[in-house]
Amino acid sequence: MKKFIAFATILTLLVSCGKSSDKGELVGINGGKWHPEKPYGMALIPGGAFIMGKSDADLANVEDAPTKTVTVRAFYMDETEITNSEYRQFVEWVKDSTVRVRLAIFADLNGQTPGTGKGKNATSIGDFAFNDSDPAKMSPYDKYMYDNYYSVGTSDDQYAGRKLNRKVKLIKDTKLYPDEYYTEVMDSMYIPIAESYNGLRTMDVNKLKFRYSWMDIQAAAKAKVGNRKDFIKTEEVKVYPDTTVWIKDFAYSYNEPMHNDYFWHKAYGDYPVVGVKWTQAKAFCAWRTLNKNTYVKAKKKGHDLVNSFRLPTEAEWEYAARGGLESATYPWGGPYTKSDRGCFLANFKPNRGDYAADEALYTVEAKSYDPNGYNLYNMAGNVSEWTDSSYDSNAYEYVSSMNPNVQDGSNKRKVLRGGSWKDVAYFLQVSTRDYEYADSARSYIGFRTVQDYMGTKATGNGKKK
Repeated sequence: MKKFIAFATILTLLVSCGKSSDKGELVGINGGKWHPEKPYGMALIPGGAFIMGKSDADLANVEDAPTKTVTVRAFYMDETEITNSEYRQFVEWVKDSTVRVRLAIFADLNGQTPGTGKGKNATSIGDFAFNDSDPAKMSPYDKYMYDNYYSVGTSDDQYAGRKLNRKVKLIKDTKLYPDEYYTEVMDSMYIPIAESYNGLRTMDVNKLKFRYSWMDIQAAAKAKVGNRKDFIKTEEVKVYPDTTVWIKDFAYSYNEPMHNDYFWHKAYGDYPVVGVKWTQAKAFCAWRTLNKNTYVKAKKKGHDLVNSFRLPTEAEWEYAARGGLESATYPWGGPYTKSDRGCFLANFKPNRGDYAADEALYTVEAKSYDPNGYNLYNMAGNVSEWTDSSYDSNAYEYVSSMNPNVQDGSNKRKVLRGGSWKDVAYFLQVSTRDYEYADSARSYIGFRTVQDYMGTKATGNGKKK
């Protein structure tokens, strides 16, 4: 094999000495022109410099945000907080994939092979078998990958890399289940009958897990020795939000209706998702990237893959929240939380015990109130938002002035920004810092995502020519 590769290398060198359209000149590789595509539901935040931190007196005397001039690069940001409907798309994808994996494995263990089922008319569990269950129908590449990788799996997942058959639709009506194998798999996805009541048997949400890998580039760049595989991390995250936060967050308070209905009911589809841990928000970002790139590879052949969706850094969040206003107190300027007509400009707790003074008891729809200068909604109030930054009260003293961020894997305190429906006005200020632990979920914490802008032209405060 090594001799063959060496021979191929020599042959390539000889061939490259032949005819060429570049006439021997250094013209670069014609890779085509890059056309940036604005992601759906996002706004372009032009890069630029701003004064980060408290420009007014720190009423709470926390003193963790002294003013500091910093510069951030351009990026896209969700116009609204991630909604229940959007997060349910993630949960449904995980549920669909989990069921299909279980069906494919069970078909494999029981020697079931693909049948003739199409659409909703699956004839047996064999119709859900792995696409590579019949090596005779594989392309040379797929067969090579199957023989050398997928058929042996990995140390922690023997089915890693196997391809699911997504063309056959899952059957939800129990009367149409094709065989007992399918029935057994579907039964395993629900809570035991002994734990159900009132004739309702619901999905066991603890089985809905999303597994993804990422590379710790920070650690890899700083390490003097080590293999690439040493810095690749694999995460497995339960994706269903913790709906019990509506009860646990407030003692001696009747919030059972929110626990029962808020996440899944259509009435709250456009409201921000809550009960999501920092780790779940990170998993959502990984899934959103995977979901988009799967579409690009399948439907837009030849197009470049999109770069990763992620949580914003603390500096990016504050820069975006200011909406182009310099040293403002709130996203709309300030210093007041009411308009000139006496209407509240955000969803928060304006008076002691009076949560509804702003016409909202809990959260409001994600696209509520007027957007800021960058067309971003609810950058103050509604729900506090996770950022990618670790919280350190002294961070502003040592972070870089270019794209500042503190990423400390050992620090479980993650920065929250924006304040929420249950907070007083102080937490709505664009410069106020707060934090929560990464493994905690709350009824007042949500998130929105960002994506890096590819290029350097989009700047917000450069000199105009």
